[in-house]
Amino acid sequence: MISYDSVLTSDPGAPHRSEGAAVAPDARLYNADLAPTEKSQRTWTTYNYIALWFSMSMEVTTYMLAASLIAGGMNWKQAVFTILLGNLIVLVPMLLNAHAGAKYGIPFPVFVRASFGPLGANVPALLRAVVACGWFGIQSWIGGTAIAQMVNVLAPSTVGQPWVVWLCFLGFWLLNMLVVWNGVESIRFLQSYSVPVMFVLSALLLFFMLRKAGGFGPMLAAPDHFATSGAFWKFFFPSLTAMVGYWATLSLNIPDFTRYAKNQEAQIVGQAFGLPVAMVTYSFLGIAVTSASTVVFGRPIWSPVELLGMFHQPLLAFVGLIALLIATLNVNIGANVVGPSNDFSNLAPKYISFRTGGLITGFLGLLMCPWYWLSTFGNYIFGWLVGYSGLLGPVAGIMVADYFLIRRTKLDTYSLYRRGGPYEYSQGINPRAMIALVIGVLVIFGGLLLKHLGMDPTVGGQRLLPTLLAFYDYAWFIGFFLSGAIYLLLMWGRRETIAPAPVTE
Repeated sequence: MISYDSVLTSDPGAPHRSEGAAVAPDARLYNADLAPTEKSQRTWTTYNYIALWFSMSMEVTTYMLAASLIAGGMNWKQAVFTILLGNLIVLVPMLLNAHAGAKYGIPFPVFVRASFGPLGANVPALLRAVVACGWFGIQSWIGGTAIAQMVNVLAPSTVGQPWVVWLCFLGFWLLNMLVVWNGVESIRFLQSYSVPVMFVLSALLLFFMLRKAGGFGPMLAAPDHFATSGAFWKFFFPSLTAMVGYWATLSLNIPDFTRYAKNQEAQIVGQAFGLPVAMVTYSFLGIAVTSASTVVFGRPIWSPVELLGMFHQPLLAFVGLIALLIATLNVNIGANVVGPSNDFSNLAPKYISFRTGGLITGFLGLLMCPWYWLSTFGNYIFGWLVGYSGLLGPVAGIMVADYFLIRRTKLDTYSLYRRGGPYEYSQGINPRAMIALVIGVLVIFGGLLLKHLGMDPTVGGQRLLPTLLAFYDYAWFIGFFLSGAIYLLLMWGRRETIAPAPVTE
């Protein structure tokens, strides 16, 4: 006799230790990477999670996230508050979704099967993958522009030539593709240097701007640029959504990391401290430097690549751009290729290898026009960050509602790796989760769609478009709570029938 209770409480790795065909995992749903972690693999302590967040926070896009708030008109206090509040908010779904990873040792693609079904789980996995493709393109554009700035430093006659930027961008993109083709191991030696490289680069920028601005006083004395309090709040709420959206992807697949936690306390304390502290600490560098750029150059320069290009010391600028390039390459491969490559490969393992999945990631990154999202701080915040949070917020709401309110944190780990069990739903897809997801996304993006079509419906003589467009500003929040609530209502009648029960043979 095999008891599910023993699987749920004593040995999370038991599902793949089958005792006969009756409990053997489905080959389409199981491999060594997806299997629950063994006790011997659960070695991550509080320190490991703190270090993880510091390593993930110290990158160019975090700097630009903070700098964009200054460029948008905030002063440094308002920017720090927005970043801190946004990260405290996103910490909640982060910890909630992290619980299953630490308890059962399962990664995100397996965990999401509980709510979407074994086939339906491909939908949220692909949404996450597409967002990662966008980030791949954005990081490639940052790297390409860094190379272009180095060319400008070495050959001043190339300044202002668009073909230089595009050639450098495509060259850096090809470099990333070459790394993917040769395997991620080809740059593993760089990973240990990513954090110190970005720290040194940030310190270099801070020192340079501090000296130019005449100290911290002038740097941080710059006032906000909002004419009224209403103008501030109009910028604040979408910016807060962007802060939450910045980590919306990881708030879904955080079980990929917490499955290695020594215990729940290790991941909870480590993340509760590491995420907000790391983000506020590193973001402050971007805030301070961008505030100083307003004093020194008369306008906020939110891109560190552009700012490095304005250094009057060519050697210093060249070294800084090289450091930024190395860090960008490392982050791009580690954070934006591995995940989507596995997601694409999971769709058809027989035909799509990790290498092929990586190439798909690269080409989709190109098609998502990263130069547009980084052309202005508004496109970066209101277009990219707020936009994709509207796709991932509903998924997070459904996962949290399913795990905590429907299943009360009880999962049947055997059935997560098999077809035909309690997670089969309708031919492997949970239609209730799909309905909740679609409704949440439509509500968020419905106003933008109607605006694009030139339509503005009325109810009782009142135009609806302004109200519908306002939903977009709160994309992640509306998606999370609306889709979560709809899913809860649709699944409530099944709540008592889906709890795992002991099975005998």
